Amino acid sequence: MSQYRAVKGARDIFPDEITSWKHIEGVIHRVAGLYGFREIRTPVFEYTDLFQRGIGATTDIVGKEMFTFRPEPNGRSITLRPEMTAGVMRAFLQKNLSASSPVHKLYYIAELFRKERPQAGRQRQFSQFGAEWLGASSPEAVAEAIGMMMQVFAALGVKGLRLRINTLGDPEDRVRYREALREYLEPYAPDLDELSRERLDKNPLRILDSKNPEIQAVIAGAPKLHDFLGPSALEAFEQVLHYLDEGAILYTIDPLLVRGLDYYCHTAFEVVSPELGAQDAIGGGGRYDGLARELGSKSDIPAVGFAVGMERLLITMEKQGLLQHLEPESPEVYIVLQDHELAGNAVSVCDSLRKSGIRSEMDLCRRSMKAQMREANKMRAAYVLFVGHNEVMSQAYGLKDLRTSEQETLSLQEIIARLAPGNGGNQ
Repeated sequence: MSQYRAVKGARDIFPDEITSWKHIEGVIHRVAGLYGFREIRTPVFEYTDLFQRGIGATTDIVGKEMFTFRPEPNGRSITLRPEMTAGVMRAFLQKNLSASSPVHKLYYIAELFRKERPQAGRQRQFSQFGAEWLGASSPEAVAEAIGMMMQVFAALGVKGLRLRINTLGDPEDRVRYREALREYLEPYAPDLDELSRERLDKNPLRILDSKNPEIQAVIAGAPKLHDFLGPSALEAFEQVLHYLDEGAILYTIDPLLVRGLDYYCHTAFEVVSPELGAQDAIGGGGRYDGLARELGSKSDIPAVGFAVGMERLLITMEKQGLLQHLEPESPEVYIVLQDHELAGNAVSVCDSLRKSGIRSEMDLCRRSMKAQMREANKMRAAYVLFVGHNEVMSQAYGLKDLRTSEQETLSLQEIIARLAPGNGGNQ
C-alpha cells in the first residue's frame, strides 16, 4: 500500500462511480442542447483581481476560501477558480462576443476550488454545472434559467426539491436596505456570533444566510428587503413569478434569501434538497447585470445564470435510489484464447472488431480458458468468441451468446456484419 493519500478535501472518482457522473453529464448536455446552449471551457486559474472585483472583496469566498499563489516572484497573483461566472464573463468580454450576437447562452461542467472544511457534499476540489445567459436578463430569461435548471432535475428523476426565490431589487434599493439592516442589527452586535459580527461591518445582508438558531431569532424581526424595493423591481419580480406559475414550477418566496456573491441583483433563487441536511442547497443563481462593468466593460450587460453542485446532486440521487440501475458499459465480445501461441491471432481479431465499432476485450494475463470464461461473465459480455487452432485454420470462429447459451460458427466478416452498430449490434 502506498504511503501517499489524496490531499485532504480532494477525492478520487473511480470507474464504478464514473458511470453515474457520465449519466448526469449526458442529461446536462442533452437539456442544454434543447435550450440552444453551447459549452464553454475556461482556464482553471485566473488573475486574482478578477475574483476580487467580480465576486466582491467582502465575500467569504474572496476573504477566506481562495487558493492563491504567484507563479513568478514579482508576477501577478493567480487564483484557482472558486466559481465560474466571473471567468465566463471575462472570456465573453475578452472575445467581444456581443459583437456577433446580442445574446449568448453558454454552459459548463467544471472543477472548482475553495478552502472549505471538507464534509459530505462540500470538498475543496468540487464540480459544478451551470449556465449563463449573457446579454439578456428579462423576466423571460430569468424564468428560462429556472426552467432549464428544474428540467435537468426532472430529467434525472430527482424528487422533493424546493425552489426558494426572492428579489434583491436594484443596486440603489439594496444600498438603502443594507443601511437599514445594519442600523437594526447594531444594537444586537454583542449577541451575534463571530461570523455575523464580521459580516455586520462588511456585508450585513450575508447575516440573513446564518443557520445559527440564535441569529435567526434576531433576524426574524429585521426589516424586509421587499419594503425597500421600487416599482420597477417589484414589477419585474412579479413577471418572473407569473412565468413560473404558467410553467407549473412550484416555488416559495423567501424574503431572507440572499446570494453570497456581490454581483447579484434583482431575482435570486436557490434549490434545496431534504437529503442534504443543514447544508441543503443543491444549486442556485440569479441576475447579475452589473458584473460586466465591474470587470471593465463601459456599460452594464444584462445577465442571468445558475450553478448546481455535482457532488450534492449525486448524494441526493443516491439517497433517492436513482443510481442503482446504472451500470458501466460492458464488452459486446470477449475473446477466449484456447492456446497462448495464438495470442497474435486473438489480437488481430480483437483489433478488427474494435475498428468496426464493436466493444471487445481479450485476456492479457495468459490465463486458462476457464478463468477467461469467468472474466467474460464477470464483465457481463454479451458474447464470447473462441480463438483456437481450428478457428485460425478455417477462419470460422465459435460465437457463443452468453445470454442464451446458443453457439454458432461464423466468419469474422459475418460476426462483424451481425454485431456492428447499425446492423443490430449494441451501440
